[in-house]
Amino acid sequence: MRLFALMGTAIFLATASYAIAEDQTREGYTAAVEPICKANSKANQRILKGVRKKVQRNKLKPAGRQFLRASRALKKTYRQLKAVPQPPGDTAKLAKWLRYIQIEANLFAKTGKALKSGNKIKAQRMVIKLTHNANLANNTVFAFDFKQCRFEPSKFT
Repeated sequence: MRLFALMGTAIFLATASYAIAEDQTREGYTAAVEPICKANSKANQRILKGVRKKVQRNKLKPAGRQFLRASRALKKTYRQLKAVPQPPGDTAKLAKWLRYIQIEANLFAKTGKALKSGNKIKAQRMVIKLTHNANLANNTVFAFDFKQCRFEPSKFT
């Protein structure tokens, strides 16, 4: 009996989330994700504060730790963004955008690891890839007119 009740609840929740996703508009999606991105942007400002000066002064290990923390914050943001119901006509575009965010989080981690190991050149290459990836992500969702969900790593690196 409990099994049927659990199955019924699961079916209800699945149908309810599908109905919400079906009703989702581009404007509604933007309104839902902008606060998530704003929180991540503020976290990155705090986490990456002074990282450029540390790299210039060859304090690479502390700078690397900052990049690793930023990576963890972006991975958390990615999970939150992925959970937001998407407009039905934009699922492919948003899936691509979310992949770019995931790549960006991984590039932050690779940059942090390179810095922690003292490899400044490799870290610089990762930052170039990070900037390129952010541009691709921003171009993918240009039509959404994001303000907070625009990725601008040049503000921090």
